Amino acid sequence: MTGSLSQYTKEFRYNLTLAFPVIIGLLGHTFVQLVDNVMVGQLGTAELAAVSLGNSFFFVAMSLGIGFSTAITPLIAETDGAKDVAAGRNVFIHGLLLCFFLGLILTLAVLFSKPLLFKMGQPEEVVELAYPYLQWVGISLIPLVFFQGFKQFSEGLSYTRPAMYATLLGNVINVILNYFLIFGVWIFPMMGVEGAAIGSLFARFSMLIFMALYVRFSPKFFKYVRQISLKKPQWNLFKKIFKLGFPSALQMFFEVIFFTAAIWLSGILGKNSQAANQIALNLSSMTFMFAMGLGVTAMIRVGNQKGRNDFIRLREVAHSIFLLIFIFDVIFCLFFLGLHKVLPWIYLDGSNPLELVDVTEVVQIASTLLIVSAFFQISDGLQAVVLGALRGLQDVNVPAWITFFSYGVFGFPIAFYLGIYTNLATTGIWIGLLSGLTSSAVLLFFRFRYLTNKLILN
Repeated sequence: MTGSLSQYTKEFRYNLTLAFPVIIGLLGHTFVQLVDNVMVGQLGTAELAAVSLGNSFFFVAMSLGIGFSTAITPLIAETDGAKDVAAGRNVFIHGLLLCFFLGLILTLAVLFSKPLLFKMGQPEEVVELAYPYLQWVGISLIPLVFFQGFKQFSEGLSYTRPAMYATLLGNVINVILNYFLIFGVWIFPMMGVEGAAIGSLFARFSMLIFMALYVRFSPKFFKYVRQISLKKPQWNLFKKIFKLGFPSALQMFFEVIFFTAAIWLSGILGKNSQAANQIALNLSSMTFMFAMGLGVTAMIRVGNQKGRNDFIRLREVAHSIFLLIFIFDVIFCLFFLGLHKVLPWIYLDGSNPLELVDVTEVVQIASTLLIVSAFFQISDGLQAVVLGALRGLQDVNVPAWITFFSYGVFGFPIAFYLGIYTNLATTGIWIGLLSGLTSSAVLLFFRFRYLTNKLILN
């Protein structure tokens, strides 16, 4: 990056203003996953591993839905930069329709894939618990992906707070229902792992209802919804959204399947390895939300500048966001290195003598994984933010190939070999994750530099 440091740091305030609500919303969602894992972890290591296994299927489907919906944000941001309300309204309507039908398709895919749980070489007691869990979280894809349509529209207009409010509401409902349903409090039956999934389903419906009502009645969106109608579908616009959304979905799919493979590989090693993997993954997900929030900021601001054809300013803004996530991730790296032996104990109950041997092993494995996670904070953060900037440029095809190479061709073989064929075991799997994320970060950054240099020179 060229230019004086102050040229980039002066952008930090506005970057954080846009990113903060997104980060809070995402952190709230991840915090609920943390609470879920802590609650379920009190039942035993098998239950914690079951949540991990069930979510491995759910997250793959969710990545396709969320990844596809991200196409709405840069298109809306571009119309906002060009001050074209009619075009923005059309993107909103067509994007919502695609998200709704995609949610239905993904739900059916997850429900039909449930029998695969029994054919993956996973511990039998874990599979028995994961089967009903997967059913309910699979159904929750319908409201979740539909919610994403509203969320991406709002964020494309630089209104990032509504989705934060919706997510925080959903989080409160999720935590309360999970507590009642997991442990059988008050009039509710004790449903264990299945109760956690039902709580998530109701929470996601509440998020959708809140967001739909907010967009419908808020004055901020009045000019977009006052004449809303779809008398005749614009198939060219459907095609444009799909053309952007499909590669974006593949990008997120490749990353999620990469981490999902780590869950499956760790399951082959045993339930304790799988439970430890879930702990490290959940903690890493919390810090990753900062990168996701700044990635959305990069997508919005780069999309705005693209709409204005100001490519010098575009690169300056993007570089300021890259620098900001680098600073955050160095802090997270030091945090994990300093507390890697303490953090796993948040999830498990060491007072149960029947579980003590398993709990101790899980904590030992998880603390080692957090050391590896500390070092991939920087790579993971940078690749997420640069990817957001490339989506703002509406460059999605080459980044999809980059992520496929980094995760599928480069990172996964390393994870598989080190995890299964060496004594590194679960740690080896995470070294593979680190390798793939580093490759992705470097290649995506070079892609961004190439494109912006080309735009500026032309």
